[in-house]
Amino acid sequence: MTATERRKAFRAVLSGTACLHPASVFDAISGRIAADLGFETAILGGSVASLAVLGAPDHIILTLTEFADLIRRITRAGAPPLLVDADHGYGNALSVMRTVEELETAGVAALTIEDTLLPRPYGPDRTELLPLAEGLGKIRAALAARTDPSLVIVARTSALSVTTTEDAVTRARAYAEAGADGIFVTGLTDLAQLTALREATGLPLLVGSAKPGLGGAADLARHGARIALQGHATFPAAMQAVHDTLKALRDGTAPKDLQGLPDSATTKRWQRDGHYDTAIRDFLGG
Repeated sequence: MTATERRKAFRAVLSGTACLHPASVFDAISGRIAADLGFETAILGGSVASLAVLGAPDHIILTLTEFADLIRRITRAGAPPLLVDADHGYGNALSVMRTVEELETAGVAALTIEDTLLPRPYGPDRTELLPLAEGLGKIRAALAARTDPSLVIVARTSALSVTTTEDAVTRARAYAEAGADGIFVTGLTDLAQLTALREATGLPLLVGSAKPGLGGAADLARHGARIALQGHATFPAAMQAVHDTLKALRDGTAPKDLQGLPDSATTKRWQRDGHYDTAIRDFLGG
């Protein structure tokens, strides 16, 4: 699919009636595996990107260029329509415009811009929100910067966990009135919060962290959610697999006796051997 086709596919998810779990991806192969497994959407989290590029925790030290380069590798490999966590847009509203330009060019289907005060300012470690006017300015800037109208701009707020449900509704309503395509929330503790947000905005909802026991995807869907994250377990799983393989080799296990490796046919499918074999025959004389 082209970038525009992927964006339209993501919009179809948002306009549907089901709530889907995106695949958490972090590189070209993980994105391709997600596509092979039939995931309708994928997500690249900010914390995952920081680990993949820097091997560092999520302290907003990844640069926009590094983030866009990673995204480009994932989208060109054929990942499902990709939602990315663009954090605070890497600065003020003008920086948000640059962020949208770079990520649209990199092929994302959707991106979130949040109203959390980032990066962490000097002083006690506590999460703070931007003033509503500043957060609204960022969403308006993001919308003004896109050139492909099918690109999905999602306004993200942490108000449910930082201030109040009422504040979250006020912020979400303002972002919706500005033209945001969806509302991403974290800190969900009650499905009634989703109902309030849906009624206030009329927009599809995307759910990050949520209190356990709120129900499954069907329950979330009935309250307006169309995307619900399941965390980012794939990258820790990959780290553990690398550790276990290297440790086994270090401890003397012969390569042929290693456990958990894909067979040759699977590896060839993931790396698209058939595509390259055809190109070799067509353009390199066999």
